[in-house]
Amino acid sequence: MINKLASPMTVVSRSFSPSDLVGGHPAFDLVNTVTARNTPTPIDWLDGYERLLDWARLAQIAEDKVLTVLGKQAADSLPNGARALTRLKQFREALYAAYTAQLSGTRVPQAVLNEITDIWQEAQSRIRLEYSGNRVDARVSVEGSGLDLIRDCVAVRAIELLRSLPTDRARLCRGDRCGWLFIDSSKGGQRVWCDMATCGNAAKTQRQQEIAQRKRRTAGSRRR
Repeated sequence: MINKLASPMTVVSRSFSPSDLVGGHPAFDLVNTVTARNTPTPIDWLDGYERLLDWARLAQIAEDKVLTVLGKQAADSLPNGARALTRLKQFREALYAAYTAQLSGTRVPQAVLNEITDIWQEAQSRIRLEYSGNRVDARVSVEGSGLDLIRDCVAVRAIELLRSLPTDRARLCRGDRCGWLFIDSSKGGQRVWCDMATCGNAAKTQRQQEIAQRKRRTAGSRRR
């Protein structure tokens, strides 16, 4: 791995909720396990492998029974779970670098693409095609991927998004302490906030406060 966790991050313990899945794609939602990316001190919500499992369960990355097996494996070997989490975080940061470069219209660094390629190829080597229900599906298994299963599941779909990112609909949230990625699926295609109920309302409140402060300053200067 040549990519390191780029910015110093504060790791916090926080439970995930459905309102945290606003990316519109599993790869974006994984990137969004870090918040306040547009500040000098981003906050990482993945404080352990168990937390990663909670996120994967909520995001429906794999079946619950599969995640339960992973949880037992991670509990039996905490160092292995920690190393798998580190590998996933390195992948997460490489994806963030690639997606944000695309959105800004700049060249994605080849070093970042090489790192993503290595992870993608590793995941591909462990995927098996299976016939079930009159169709052929690509399957990721605990036996093949082990504690990297969540990373492998996301990797396949992350590459698809990387190759066909809808730059007219993919956005970076404008929230003061956010920086989340999301795909705008609204009819008008004018969303600028990851979620109106959080960043949108916060920005609205801040604007109202600024307007009120200007009015008070204006009224005070007139009285003088």
